[in-house]
Amino acid sequence: MAATWRALRRRILTPNIRETKLATRGFHEKSPEARARLERVGEMFLTGYALAAEARSAAEAEEGLEKLPWEFRGFAYEGAGMGYAVRDGLPFGGRWVREGLEGRGNEHIYMVYVGVGWAMARLPRFRWAKATAALTDPVLRWLALDGYGFHQAYFHTDKYVRGQYQEPRFPWPPEGPAWYANRAIDQGIGRATWFVCGTDPNLVADTLDAFDASRRADLYSGAGLAATYAGGVDEAELRVFLERGKPYLPQIAQASAFAATARVRAGLVTPHTELAARVICGTTPEGAARICDKNLPRPSEGSADQVPAFELWRQHVAANLAALQATSK
Repeated sequence: MAATWRALRRRILTPNIRETKLATRGFHEKSPEARARLERVGEMFLTGYALAAEARSAAEAEEGLEKLPWEFRGFAYEGAGMGYAVRDGLPFGGRWVREGLEGRGNEHIYMVYVGVGWAMARLPRFRWAKATAALTDPVLRWLALDGYGFHQAYFHTDKYVRGQYQEPRFPWPPEGPAWYANRAIDQGIGRATWFVCGTDPNLVADTLDAFDASRRADLYSGAGLAATYAGGVDEAELRVFLERGKPYLPQIAQASAFAATARVRAGLVTPHTELAARVICGTTPEGAARICDKNLPRPSEGSADQVPAFELWRQHVAANLAALQATSK
């Protein structure tokens, strides 16, 4: 009976795999290879989500996650983060996100935090406090809004990407600063645009350039993160993207370094991450990760009425990468 209930819960909570198909979403198909990669990412995300929805414990979900193809395992942990947070946010929820982060999920902490943001997009706002209770890192918590922005752009593309909608007075995190929330959401929208445009660098740039200039740095940053973590382009296409995003190269490089750090931390460095780190950051994924780790700020460096520590981190990483690239010329 318990197994039947778990299977039913998985069916009820898990979105249909058709929702990740480019044709279903109306996303651009650059090539069959790019389509297959992006749809594989979606499939692995939903697999991780389903494992978290059905499991009797986070440790049990982890057993299934660790069996998935290594290149896409980070996306599965992102999906699991969403699944854990949905279960935490439902009535009689438990400590799923916390338990997930106490296990192997800690190696994918950036992805889990992002996954919680997906759950925020699906849960009523009065359940957010429960769903996000385990996001205790005041620096990384902004990644949840990256996930929220990705979800909205991915599933409500006409409104958030083509219509360039921006949330008014976004209420999370309650500690603020409130003015930064939309910037973090834009980073997720930019990351999703990489998928919406099928990894076509010119179409990505055309889409982002249609936004108000004040938003483009964060949007290009998100796209740079996706280019490095998800891939889907060769070196020539990466250079096209960098040329089109030339005014925002520091932000693109910073996000590329964050993506490389996430893959290094999880032990999941791929050839496309190595390529992107070299072309965008001018270093190896490990070198980018060292820069990110060295510049990780103390939470006290940001406050509710100042620039948050997460944004200080982004700025310091961007400055360090710019100095590195200047010395290597």
